[in-house]
Amino acid sequence: MSARRKAPGPTILVNRLLLFALLAVVGVATALVLVFYRAGRVPQPSTVPLFGEHQAGVATTQQSFAFVAAFDVTTKSVAELRALLQEWTAVSARMAAGRPAAEPSSSPLSPPADTGETSGYAPARLTMTFGAGPSLFDDRFGLSRLRPSALVDIPPFAGDRLVREFSDGDLGVQICADDVQVAFHALRELIRVARGTAVLRWSQAGFRPTEAANTKEQTARNLQGFKDGTVNIDTKNTSDMNRVVWAQQSDGAGWMAGGTYLVVRRIRMRIEVWDRSSLQDQEATIGRNKESGAPLGGAKELDALNLTKEASGVPIIPEDAHVRLAHGNGTEQIFRRPYAFANGMDTRTGELDSGLLYLVFQRDPRKQFIPIQERLAASDALNEYIAHVGSAIFAIFPGAKAGGYVGETLLH
Repeated sequence: MSARRKAPGPTILVNRLLLFALLAVVGVATALVLVFYRAGRVPQPSTVPLFGEHQAGVATTQQSFAFVAAFDVTTKSVAELRALLQEWTAVSARMAAGRPAAEPSSSPLSPPADTGETSGYAPARLTMTFGAGPSLFDDRFGLSRLRPSALVDIPPFAGDRLVREFSDGDLGVQICADDVQVAFHALRELIRVARGTAVLRWSQAGFRPTEAANTKEQTARNLQGFKDGTVNIDTKNTSDMNRVVWAQQSDGAGWMAGGTYLVVRRIRMRIEVWDRSSLQDQEATIGRNKESGAPLGGAKELDALNLTKEASGVPIIPEDAHVRLAHGNGTEQIFRRPYAFANGMDTRTGELDSGLLYLVFQRDPRKQFIPIQERLAASDALNEYIAHVGSAIFAIFPGAKAGGYVGETLLH
């Protein structure tokens, strides 16, 4: 007869239980990843590296909250301007990695090195994207000869109601994150760092649906209730990004290669007037079905625009519909990262001060944003319900290498 097998001791039993528990956890985690993957929703990492060929915050999957701000540089020293960009880069890299903006001070009598409102929080895919406005290339810093020809002053458009306090700026920054407090903390720290060198000119907060609301990852809707961003550049398509978004060495300003141009428009929506309009009028104004997002005459959101006419001679999509004019002949493309904004109530009118923070990235605004906006300003039916109240343009610097700083190609 064979010897009787000895029962495992307590230590072996514990180890086996731990192993089984670990395998169960791994199995659940793997299953969750597969569920997200099959649904097209792989969980996003919490951190987005600051350094790289391009600045983060452009091709980055769009976050839920944004602050866009402009600064006026108060110094006339190019060395101090360079030092500001170097410190902004260092602080931004720390915050993007989930670290405090600076190492804690050893003296309790000094102000805290970090304002502290995100202490212990994850960085929530925080990105900071920096650029230079046309006014930075005046005679203060000897940069006029380096101003890219594509960095043009945005011309006035018909119907503009621009407010100076909402427009322009020497330096611009787009701050995005999946948490509004994390994004605000980054803006606050950049303002602190800039003291003595630059002052805040304007800022605007923006938001878009979070995953908690947009569980099916539909195209986000704007505050008029229509899907906004149906036709956009695929950031994973390198060829299209190089053609439409990223500045190239051959464009004439070598220091901008790998950068892009950001046009910011603060568009006030006349929400109360819009809400009194019929569904038929709203859809004719936009040129799309409000619920599905399909172009008029189409069945699905991604259907091509039907620019033909009915048998009666009436255009299927009205001649003055927003999507028709924005499309033009289809040759002008831009990359949009829009956010909604809500600034409370306009005390003069009692109406909501809300609308669209329109962020447009492109390789050359002269060939992309400007001709599109000229058509829209001239005859867009949507103009009855909106007003452009803020405008700015920035040359978004190329990405920085670790150990370098954002803007180094300009101020080396």
